[in-house]
Amino acid sequence: MNKQNNTSYRTAFIFLTLLFFLWGFLTVIVDSLIPRLKEVFELTYFQAGMVQFAFFGAYFLLSIPASFILSKIGYKKGIILGILMMAAGCLLFYPASSLRVFWIFMLGYFILAGGITILQVAANPYVTILGPEKSAASRLNLSQAFNSLGTSIAPIVGALFILSDKIKTGDQISALTSQEQSDYYAAEAAAVQTPFLTIAGILIAIALVFVFVNLPKIIGEGEQKGSYATAFKNKNLILGAIGLFCYVGAEVAIGSYMVNYFMKLDLAEMVRNTPFMRTIANWFLTDDLSAVDGKAVVGIFVTFYWTGAMVGRFIGAYLTSIIKPAKVLSIFAIIALALIVISTQSTGLLAMWTIIAVGLFNSIMFPTIFSLGLDELGDSKPQGSGIMCTMIVGGAVVPPLFGLLTDTSGFGLAFMLVMCCYLYIFFFAYRHKKTEVSI
Repeated sequence: MNKQNNTSYRTAFIFLTLLFFLWGFLTVIVDSLIPRLKEVFELTYFQAGMVQFAFFGAYFLLSIPASFILSKIGYKKGIILGILMMAAGCLLFYPASSLRVFWIFMLGYFILAGGITILQVAANPYVTILGPEKSAASRLNLSQAFNSLGTSIAPIVGALFILSDKIKTGDQISALTSQEQSDYYAAEAAAVQTPFLTIAGILIAIALVFVFVNLPKIIGEGEQKGSYATAFKNKNLILGAIGLFCYVGAEVAIGSYMVNYFMKLDLAEMVRNTPFMRTIANWFLTDDLSAVDGKAVVGIFVTFYWTGAMVGRFIGAYLTSIIKPAKVLSIFAIIALALIVISTQSTGLLAMWTIIAVGLFNSIMFPTIFSLGLDELGDSKPQGSGIMCTMIVGGAVVPPLFGLLTDTSGFGLAFMLVMCCYLYIFFFAYRHKKTEVSI
């Protein structure tokens, strides 16, 4: 019986870890669609940023309700529900791309993010109990590492399958014959449909597997301890929640508009003409970069932004074990702020690599802010976690504002917004480190 349980738990852990990978992948693949949708629908930067509003708005609306849903149907059914919602969101990209209707894309994003939100609440506790208690932390770290791997691979897939062909303007499309227009629309739809239909199929298959996977019941599942009233009275939690809002908003805004920023700096030609940069681009794209759209040429470099976050997570895990986490957080926030300043005040490859390097210092911010914000909550930590997860809505608010500022005043002023976010994170870390106990 124990052997059977161990096999079942191992299978469950493998598929849960795959889910961590997939929701990291899907969260970032959204960034690749933003510059494409901007051109297809001829959107302003603000309108393009509303894609992230639909995606991260789901966290704001569903994080707290998700805990109540799980208490009613259980975590196993909750995981299956989350997976199927993700699949449904991906499937909506098929009619959205065929009909070229923007609001269907937005609905697909919201449903996809709703599924991810439920999984965030349900999957984490399961990873910690799928095996011996002494190895729970290592299992969760491994799953989170695969989440970062997903965010690192997504920009490459986006560059190869979503950004690689050139988008025609409305006037150019009007100049085509009826047959040419039909062929063009079919090719445009396929560029979006193929990757997301594939992902939807994988998700449905995983959901079916979870129907038959034996998942242990969490002790106390469905019980409620503590209260939201107590949690909301904790000043440290509120300050931490604002910090999480700022972090997610800044990270997503940079990742979402990085391709547009690189295009504004005319970096596509510089990549094509610089041997080292051209070699990197050739690893992922064709040898003839002149045949590849500029968005794809620079888009593959976004993967280094997210890869930096993955590498920094391992480095940060060590640093926070020997240095007070709040101190590490304050240092990383200042370095990220300095890198943005350097990027906005420079041009060419220096501007490119300094903004990419911000990803390395983003790495520890989410888990560190999250854990520091939950200090002193006691039995109200579950409610505090719900509040913190709700503040992931920063990813829905900051990117559109970043886009609006870019529309009206350019990238220079827009980056001032994310610099304010990192400045607040520094304030939260500096305030906390005086009383912090090393964890």
